[in-house]
Amino acid sequence: MTARGDGAHGDGARPHTPVLLAEVLGALTPAPGMVMIDATFGAGGYTRPLLDAGAVVHAFDRDPDALVVARGWPEAIANPPRLVLHHCCFSAMLAALGRAGVAKIDGIAMDLGVSSMQLDQPARGFAFSSDGPLDMRMSQAGPSAADFVNAAPEAEIADVLYRYGEERQSRRVARAIVAARPLTTTGALAGVVRKALGHRPGADRDPATRSFQAIRIHINGELDELAAGLDAAGRLLAPGGRLAVVSFHSLEDRLVKSFLRVAAGATPAPSRHLPAIASGGATFTAVARPVRPSAREVAANPRARSATLRSATRTALAWQEGLVRCG
Repeated sequence: MTARGDGAHGDGARPHTPVLLAEVLGALTPAPGMVMIDATFGAGGYTRPLLDAGAVVHAFDRDPDALVVARGWPEAIANPPRLVLHHCCFSAMLAALGRAGVAKIDGIAMDLGVSSMQLDQPARGFAFSSDGPLDMRMSQAGPSAADFVNAAPEAEIADVLYRYGEERQSRRVARAIVAARPLTTTGALAGVVRKALGHRPGADRDPATRSFQAIRIHINGELDELAAGLDAAGRLLAPGGRLAVVSFHSLEDRLVKSFLRVAAGATPAPSRHLPAIASGGATFTAVARPVRPSAREVAANPRARSATLRSATRTALAWQEGLVRCG
């Protein structure tokens, strides 16, 4: 199960640590007077240092619990506020900033995946380490994971497990899920997957991991959300504005990598023996090499181990349609 790191809880403790914080700040270079977006507020792990650097921050989160703590922050209640909270998906940030009268942004941080706050609450149903209701909804609205596994056709479940979890034995797992219906708890689902795949205690990776990832991505529309968010970022960033995206699994990272490759002015060649195909020009430049956590960071925060940071700088070229697709 992947999880992004976050900042403080509402009780003032700091049990979570924002992943690759120094590297994200280095990529964004916040400064007084800049207007920036934290596209995945969580508990404010990136927002807080952006504010401390003097930036105005527009923070987004679809989880209604996430923004509660920040409503009392001095920057949020100042006049005018330096922290503007948006309870919506980050794919809607173009419209949200339009309503706020903001046309261009100097920097955008996107920290993808499920937050540590969500993962650590059994009642949210994201993890199988503690038994809880089979939920997994980031927004706490709409169909839940239980709705999906108990109602979807076997073939659809298998397709989701294969596409979003890269589960090679997706058909076997889907067949076992259908046979075990109804499933209402994370423990029950994990048990079914483990039995279908074979579980060796002490193995490095729990066999249920891929299935839980796949179901969570599916019911939250995470890859569609990411594709729309990257497109919105390209439209919102001012020339010289910077984008920093932290992903936690290969599907997210491949989408971000592909987006930046095409936006930097080239698409993948049809063959490795042929040159890249030029696009309409570079809408992003200074695409940095991927950055991963140091051994020290992983030791201090094991949930950082799968994180990858990709960053780039927006050029002055007009935005192009169709630069990102999740299909």
